[in-house]
Amino acid sequence: MIYRPVPARLPVPAGIGRLLVLTTVFICAACGLVYELELVALASYLIGDSVTQASVVLSVMVFAMGVGSLLAKRLRARAALGFAAVEAVLALAGGLSAMALYACFAWYGRAWPALVGFSLLIGVLTGAEVPLLMTLIQRIRRQDAGGAVADLFAADYVGALVGGLAFPFLLLPVLGQLTGALVTGAVNAVAGGALVLWLFRGDLSARARWAVMAANGLVLALLALCSVLSGPFERAARQAVYGADVRVAVRTGMKEVVLTGGDAGGRPPALFLDGRLRAAGEPSRYHEALVRPAMAGPRRRVLVLGGGDGIAVHEVLRYGGVAAVTVVDPDATVVRLARTDARFVRLNGRAYEDPRVAVVHADPFEWLRARIPEGPGRAYDVVVCDLPGPEGTGGAKLYSQEFYGLVARQLGDEGRLVVHAGRVGEVPDVRHDIRTVDATVRSVGLCTRPYRTAGTGGGWAFVLAGRSRAGVPDGVRALEGGGAAPSTLMHPRYGE
Repeated sequence: MIYRPVPARLPVPAGIGRLLVLTTVFICAACGLVYELELVALASYLIGDSVTQASVVLSVMVFAMGVGSLLAKRLRARAALGFAAVEAVLALAGGLSAMALYACFAWYGRAWPALVGFSLLIGVLTGAEVPLLMTLIQRIRRQDAGGAVADLFAADYVGALVGGLAFPFLLLPVLGQLTGALVTGAVNAVAGGALVLWLFRGDLSARARWAVMAANGLVLALLALCSVLSGPFERAARQAVYGADVRVAVRTGMKEVVLTGGDAGGRPPALFLDGRLRAAGEPSRYHEALVRPAMAGPRRRVLVLGGGDGIAVHEVLRYGGVAAVTVVDPDATVVRLARTDARFVRLNGRAYEDPRVAVVHADPFEWLRARIPEGPGRAYDVVVCDLPGPEGTGGAKLYSQEFYGLVARQLGDEGRLVVHAGRVGEVPDVRHDIRTVDATVRSVGLCTRPYRTAGTGGGWAFVLAGRSRAGVPDGVRALEGGGAAPSTLMHPRYGE
């Protein structure tokens, strides 16, 4: 049976009506892409491995959109009311998705079920939009199917472009993850409700109009309430993850920085970057194990890649003979906190006040690529890679063969390189990643010696490298290297 839309009774000429429908398509498409990017970004922050999170969200949502398109066929006879219902539920689900995902991670330690569930729900609702909007636009003025599809998808794709650009450049830096999702939900609800209640009000009975107004009013009220409570919610969730004595919590454009403890008579200060403990009390066993082996030899000029918290710099400055330390870290916010916050200063020993320290705010890969190798007197004796690890956003790039090739260009004849290779545990893929770091460093012509040190949750692994074979110092345990292929930009091998 072929469904033939009945012409709508509109309060405006047909041309203006079509423009209003296409404008709504544009807005809904922008909101839909923001929901998608919110889920990918937050899951990457909370779970790690951004490639996996993006793949899961995109594949699940595309599948669910197909399911939603099929389900929407049953609503075409009452397309206006169906579209209003879909948009109200979508605005609520999309607006609350980031908060729900964060809550599952903070209180239950598992964000995966919420990630998959919201991807399915948002995908089904987004997929239901297009058939309903196609029915509505055909009711305004019949045209050939190809022309209607072209108009609809043109508005949809342009809206997706605007939403995709608005998320990283406007919503995320200005409003943050939680509030950005809530505001997007409110815009979605207003756009969908306004189109139906004004342009297609002739299709609704008085009871249906009141139901649509009540549903959208309730959605907007819930989103507004959650927006008001987002601050207390975020503090409570952060305390559930890190404990009750969170003193500093900052979400920069690149990472989440949390500092706990540090009060007189309380716990010693502890630094977490993206949920991972990087330093606790004095001295930091992680940073001591990272820096000490590489400093056994010439150390006049030292390069620290990453390490904007200044703790690795503090360890470097404890050794005599250091004339200059260059820190290359893209995150100016972390460096500013490390210079000014009293608890940060306690952790890094006022390292940034030392005149020998110079800071460059740049991506380490791009900085190394642009820096022309200098003569023997200007090469670096020690390079310390105090980077988060090969997993996570951008991690594989800074643990690639190409990156270590750029590092090797900066090393002197007796220069040493030390790399943080990740946590040590019993998980097989973690051991694979450590071996991959070792194989990748060796692939650029450096001699390596992996080692580990004890710590909370199993400890940390490192790779010490140099132009000649370097020994593992006393107090650390050697690790077996090899057995893996190098990781490159074109073929990242971490997590395989």
